[in-house]
Amino acid sequence: MKTKNILLVGVGGQGTITAAKLLTTGLMEEGFDVKMSEIHGMSQRGGSVCSQVRYGDDVQSPVIELGTADIIVAFEKMEAMRYIEFLKPDGKVIVNNSEIWPMPVVIGKKTYNKDILGELKKLATTKVIEASDLALKMGNEKVTNVILLGTIVKAMGLDNINWNEIIKNNVKPKFVDLNMKAMAKGMALVS
Repeated sequence: MKTKNILLVGVGGQGTITAAKLLTTGLMEEGFDVKMSEIHGMSQRGGSVCSQVRYGDDVQSPVIELGTADIIVAFEKMEAMRYIEFLKPDGKVIVNNSEIWPMPVVIGKKTYNKDILGELKKLATTKVIEASDLALKMGNEKVTNVILLGTIVKAMGLDNINWNEIIKNNVKPKFVDLNMKAMAKGMALVS
């Protein structure tokens, strides 16, 4: 199998790395050669975070090169735009319709682009997901990352993997049922 490239991008504290680790675990248990790398922003909370997951028969490097990502899943809108140059020409973007303002915007030095979604749609096939709102309706905003993980699983055709077992083995017991529901919710959002 040719190597597939998945880029998960967001802001510190959104669970981007946790989602990437769950994805990596599931892919390894399915027998793929998997490499994962992550880049953290300047702070644990609020800085840019990028997790790169590559899988296939024989993956040589954990790093996704510019223009080669099959899919970018953005936990925050601005982060999708920040990493768009990594997407291959026929790649897809799934973006959580969420804004987390960086410090220059908060202090008034910069403005937050209100038409990021419009710009993304001009650049790539883009699906907008209200993952944060759905997570809140489920009772815990922290499962936003697993909803978005579910969109990756479905979009990449990985729904044959036993994700409930992966969740059961890697999530605190009191959150297992909620995370299983979040995964199912995310998978249902992608056709």
